[in-house]
Amino acid sequence: MSNFTDIWQYMPHGMCLLWQPWLVVLWAGSDLLIFLSYSAIPIALLTVLKRRGDVPHGGLVMLFASFILLCGITHALSIVTLWVPIYPQLGLIKLATGLVSCVTALALFRLIPTLVALPSPADMAAANARLRGEIEAHKATLASLEATVEARTAELSRVNAVLAVQAREAVHRSGNLLSVVSSIAQQSARSAQGKDEFLAALQGRILALADATRTVMQGGDGPSSDVETVVRTQLEKLLPNVRERVTIAGPAVAIGSEAAQQLGLALHELATNAQKYSLGPVDAARVAVSWSFEEPVSYGSGSPADPDGATFRLTWQEYGAGPARDAETQVPGFGTRLLTRVIPTMLRGSAHREFTEVGLVYRLEVPLSAILPDPAQSGESRHAAEIVDRTFGV
Repeated sequence: MSNFTDIWQYMPHGMCLLWQPWLVVLWAGSDLLIFLSYSAIPIALLTVLKRRGDVPHGGLVMLFASFILLCGITHALSIVTLWVPIYPQLGLIKLATGLVSCVTALALFRLIPTLVALPSPADMAAANARLRGEIEAHKATLASLEATVEARTAELSRVNAVLAVQAREAVHRSGNLLSVVSSIAQQSARSAQGKDEFLAALQGRILALADATRTVMQGGDGPSSDVETVVRTQLEKLLPNVRERVTIAGPAVAIGSEAAQQLGLALHELATNAQKYSLGPVDAARVAVSWSFEEPVSYGSGSPADPDGATFRLTWQEYGAGPARDAETQVPGFGTRLLTRVIPTMLRGSAHREFTEVGLVYRLEVPLSAILPDPAQSGESRHAAEIVDRTFGV
């Protein structure tokens, strides 16, 4: 133990350098620089470890800091040994440095696979670039989704507005239709001779209205069809057994629902009378249904055509039935008033029925605008039942 404490039995290291000033300064200066550097490095490592709690393998960093600091202390004690021979204490510090170095080396070798598996800066940069690309793509997708949602919301608002208008229009039309049915029922009851006659006339007229309305609603994307479809729908049901004796001809003309109802009522009355008075009793009787219209007038280049300036004409011509007809001498009933007064008035036109030498001729002439489907017109407050009851009631 005395060898450990009695350091003056050893000679200072400076004597090995023959106390040459330049050599002592060189030796002491080099160890001082090493000591200062080895002291600064652990401080830097520990500062990083303190500020960054997510540094992987913090224990290995602590081992490196301890190893470097002990190395620095050995160089500091080497300076002291130039004048004071503390070789036993220096040996203990070197032993501690060696032990820490061994532990650090073992830990480092065990962590080699983990450290090798760590991504390189290039890999990290590539991964960051991919992440930035994905973020931009997600932003673009989100912007696209927001634009789509905004467009769909606007479309939904537009559709809801259209549906609201159509719902109001449906209520308006159904109210008018029910009013027409009520008036037809009242007028049919007034002119009928019995219950059976009333029920037959009322049922036929209601079915004619229903067929005309159904035909229009099933045509195309909106509530409009064409005149030929309305005509064929009425006549094929009323005259199924004499279909070959009926001719139908006319150009393509679109028709609105209200006009189709009135036209369907007119064709129902004409076909019912023809079945009773001409086609039924007379085998040689024939019927020709035709229609035509004038082109709308256009005022100047690029100006819209005016449908009110054009005329639609429907002609019902019977052949081979003869000039005489019992119905001509009877008091005009509701069917006659319907053909010659009610329907023309509803369509803002005129009608004429005549018994010629060859048979009945019925002509209906109305403005083309009353036939064509017109969304603006559908919103007008036209009370059909009031016109029928007030003007043509008995």
